[in-house]
Amino acid sequence: MDQVLGAFPSLNPIDIFRIAIADVLAAVTGLDSRQIYDALAWTNTLDKGDLLLAVPRLRPPSVDGIYIRLFFNPQLLPSLVLRQILSLRGKYGFNPYEGLHDSKDSSKGKKKVIVEFSSPNIAKKFRVSHLRSTIIGGFLSNLFEGQGWDVVRMNYLGDWGRQYGLLAIGWRRYGDEEAFREDPVKHLFDIYVRISAEFKPEDEAYKAAKKRGEDTSALESRGLLGEAKAYFKSMEDGDEEALGLWRRFRGISIERYKLSYARLNIAFTEYSGESQVKKESMKLAERILMERGISEYDEGATIVDFRKHGAKNLEVAGHREQGAHLLRLFKLLELMGGCYAELSKKMQHGTYGKVMGMSTRRGTVKFLTDILNDVGESMHEVMRTNEAKYSQVAEPDKVADLLGISSIILQDMSGKRINNYPFDLARSTSYEGDTGPYLQYAHARLCSIARDVKLTREELVGADFALLQEPHAVDLVRLMAQYPDTIVQARKTLEPSAIVTYLFRLTHQLSSSYDVLRVVRAKKGVEIPKEVTVARAALFEAARQVIYNGMVLLGMTPVDQ
Repeated sequence: MDQVLGAFPSLNPIDIFRIAIADVLAAVTGLDSRQIYDALAWTNTLDKGDLLLAVPRLRPPSVDGIYIRLFFNPQLLPSLVLRQILSLRGKYGFNPYEGLHDSKDSSKGKKKVIVEFSSPNIAKKFRVSHLRSTIIGGFLSNLFEGQGWDVVRMNYLGDWGRQYGLLAIGWRRYGDEEAFREDPVKHLFDIYVRISAEFKPEDEAYKAAKKRGEDTSALESRGLLGEAKAYFKSMEDGDEEALGLWRRFRGISIERYKLSYARLNIAFTEYSGESQVKKESMKLAERILMERGISEYDEGATIVDFRKHGAKNLEVAGHREQGAHLLRLFKLLELMGGCYAELSKKMQHGTYGKVMGMSTRRGTVKFLTDILNDVGESMHEVMRTNEAKYSQVAEPDKVADLLGISSIILQDMSGKRINNYPFDLARSTSYEGDTGPYLQYAHARLCSIARDVKLTREELVGADFALLQEPHAVDLVRLMAQYPDTIVQARKTLEPSAIVTYLFRLTHQLSSSYDVLRVVRAKKGVEIPKEVTVARAALFEAARQVIYNGMVLLGMTPVDQ
């Protein structure tokens, strides 16, 4: 039946129960088992059961209630769930069959998805919007890859255009090879800021004249504007000296970006960019738009009036500016028809809100490294407030960096992508509340238990799980069983907050269990039998594995102390 229903009980323990329930209810009601299987939903809180059956979805002739609450057998559940987690380890939660063209035949290959994210402009500020895009894009890449897709991680750089001509003029005037070797990205940024300040009066005069409808050819042929345009034209015409300098700036900038991305556990498959778009491709698109009556001339400019093509609500969506732009792009592809229309159906924009008030101690955010270094330093100060624990950390600088990065990731992913949120450095680096450092602490505490018991994996897998009948233990197992379904939900919605919310539910349940489910140190006068110690240690190791898997999925590096 699992093949008929699309279930994967070897990867998701809840599917075992879904299949059994669907089978029983199909026999009783005469309804299709698939219809029943699809109606079985996991619950947000354990008091509501382990699965909910929405009766109206079955369309029965009479309905006495809305939901049927279903609870798993507590004697069966621990052995079923914990053995699966301890066996699958880092793979627990994922279903790699989802990404196959045919889940029953892997020889037909994987589906491919391109996740385009981060996309900074070389020689310009790495803005907070780029950081949000980087964090969310990294998560989505991990999610699709875990679900078996062939994932292309693309960084589409702002690496072409007039700004490069301006930068090249600035380099001629202010370039310093020694400063460039020391920090190429910063030096190029400083040059760009300086030459842009000099260019500002010319640029304002040019824009004002253009707005008034005046002839701007004289303005465009002299001064920095004329030099920048001439230099960029030489690049477009293939001048090797100009292109050589561009390749040098681009290549070194990418190499420096890679170092910062590595701190976020992100590696791109491809660094593309505006420079990779060929003139022929742009001319072809323009010709198709004109020939099919999509674009038109208006006062010397080529425009597309979307209202004439039945599109009235293209301003919605968004990391607001990007959303409207991409909706127009998708609509254009749809109007172009054929393969372009098919492509538009496969494209999706992952909308996200803004980060409010983010700046570093150094002032306004300029570079990714500024942001990461700042939270790392703040985290180091928080760690030093407890000297006893601080002295036990083997590599405090490294751990502070990892905790700082975790604080950024968790603050960013705690709410829905669409929501704006205020950046709060003190709050995000605190161990109190649902923060990155708290999640790291929860993982490290479970690692400490594992170090104390010193049991082998074989001993843990061979534990007598029937001994785990305390309500706290059963509820922990019930929560861990929900992790694969949580990943499915995150995949459907593309929301990292689903994983974050789940992980904190699990850590809260753990916090209330430590005193009840003691592993090594018994309460006064109470001895813990060896077999109980092994069973509880296996329970906590499974919880540690689930937390570890979720943190890695979000882009974090879990610490063990």
